[in-house]
Amino acid sequence: MANDVGAPIMAGLTQMEFTNALLNKRRVIRSYKNPLDKCTIISIFPKDIDEVKHTIEPGRFHIDAGSRERPSTLVVGSSSWWKDIDADQPMLEIPNSSIQIADAIIKDYCNGMLGCDMGDSMPGLFFILGEKSLPQIIMEYKKKLDEMEKKQKNWYQILVKLADSLWARTQGNPLVIWDLMRVAAQDLGMDRPWVKDFQSVELVRCAFCGGMRNNSYPICPTCKAIDPKHPLASDIKFAV
Repeated sequence: MANDVGAPIMAGLTQMEFTNALLNKRRVIRSYKNPLDKCTIISIFPKDIDEVKHTIEPGRFHIDAGSRERPSTLVVGSSSWWKDIDADQPMLEIPNSSIQIADAIIKDYCNGMLGCDMGDSMPGLFFILGEKSLPQIIMEYKKKLDEMEKKQKNWYQILVKLADSLWARTQGNPLVIWDLMRVAAQDLGMDRPWVKDFQSVELVRCAFCGGMRNNSYPICPTCKAIDPKHPLASDIKFAV
């Protein structure tokens, strides 16, 4: 069945193409949507997730922060993109199933994460077929939730190790620490000097090279000059 172009949002078109389609009164052919085609995305990841897919409609997805005790959920259905066959022909709607959409949301978000291998170390995100309520998920998918919690903790351990390395290499520059590294250390109960908010760490300009350094440490990471006013300056000894 063909509808006026103004009814759907034609994802996948440029703004100029979309405007021209409206001006030319282009029509579209809508595909049948299966009302049972739904998946539930489950998150124990402690951060809100906003994913935007610019070439499909619906293409905006928001998942609230979750936890092992109270996972957050998002039910997704099918989304569509629009195939422009010919300027004189209606645009054809090409649907993508809810499985494709849920899988793409998780993979596109996680694959860009530092330290994530999408196997044993990844954020606690997964999806199941159908529309499920939170009580159902907690009761029926306890084993899967435990598995994802373990994978998330594995990922957290990788982030903490990377943060330790970055902190040591930069002699305590808080700007190299990713916020999720702090979240990881706190979740694992690890006490690290870089866990505190970086705004509380004072960066001063080195008097010798002009670079920024952490005032808590006596040696500049850039030029290796020693701050003579630091209480540990007199205790520094270099190997001969």
